[in-house]
Amino acid sequence: MKKFLTGTAIAVATAALSTAAMAESHGEKITACLITKTDTNPFFVKMKEGATAKAEELGIELKSFAGKVDGDHETQVQAIETCIADGAKGILLTASDTSSIVPAVQQARDAGIVVIALDTPLDPIDAADATFATDNFLAGELIGKWAAAKLGDKAADAKIAMLDLAVSQPTVGVLRDQGFLTGFGIDVKDPNKWGDEDDARIVGNDVTAGNEEGGRRAMENLLAKDPMIDVVYTINEPAAAGAYEALKAIGREGDVLIVSVDGGCPGVQNIADGVIGATSQQYPLLMASKGIEAIAAWAKDGTKPQPTEGKAFFDTGVALVTDQPAEGVESISVQEGTDRCWG
Repeated sequence: MKKFLTGTAIAVATAALSTAAMAESHGEKITACLITKTDTNPFFVKMKEGATAKAEELGIELKSFAGKVDGDHETQVQAIETCIADGAKGILLTASDTSSIVPAVQQARDAGIVVIALDTPLDPIDAADATFATDNFLAGELIGKWAAAKLGDKAADAKIAMLDLAVSQPTVGVLRDQGFLTGFGIDVKDPNKWGDEDDARIVGNDVTAGNEEGGRRAMENLLAKDPMIDVVYTINEPAAAGAYEALKAIGREGDVLIVSVDGGCPGVQNIADGVIGATSQQYPLLMASKGIEAIAAWAKDGTKPQPTEGKAFFDTGVALVTDQPAEGVESISVQEGTDRCWG
């Protein structure tokens, strides 16, 4: 895995195209599909908002689909089949199962549909025509560096809880987990999976399904192993909120450092409220709107988006948000994070 040390700037992947040119392909209405993991997670709600607004601007008909819960692979496969049958020109996809979805994606590509992965790279990444995403390894690395810097000498004796998304697989959950540990200064062994580390500072890993209830349950499980945990990595901010509630229930909410990834408006507010110490902010609205532009370009003349130089994907940027800056770790304030949240 390549370790990226820079990257908050947002590159421009597609040239501006006129609305009239993109609204139709060879005289036919352009239809696009957005398939997300769920339609309840605020991250995917914002993604849908970005795709919908750009589709309306460009005169594209957008059809949206989502899994019933995070991990609902079968519903996503059915959505791809529907998009193929409907004659869609392009599909934007955040895959629940990054490898099992590949045969369905290949069927869509064989049918002449451009498939763009959003946020979650497929396994392998070139199974999609393009990927528009946060550098999720870097997002994890930033919060890991920040946590280590805030602890200072105490980092050597930290007791760390790792609250992951699901069972280890090639997905954003692994990238964020391994990035955090790398940033904290822990040897990750195989960077393509979590849980194989042998550093004594790691109390354990548990899964959250990326929601508050899961975060609370996972935190309770790990506190049962060691009630003196003092650092908590969380896959996203809903899981972080659940972890905080579990800590609050035992009166330890004030002396545990919680870090996360997403940078949604509620998550940034949780930094201001002292729930989270720092989070890495993503830009899902940008991912989706650029994805719609790329589908329009494909429908017009077969142009495919190109990855950011030096990376295998189009990098939509990441920024560490905190009101407790740490030396040597670039960050933005809570106010700036609020102004930028999920744009």
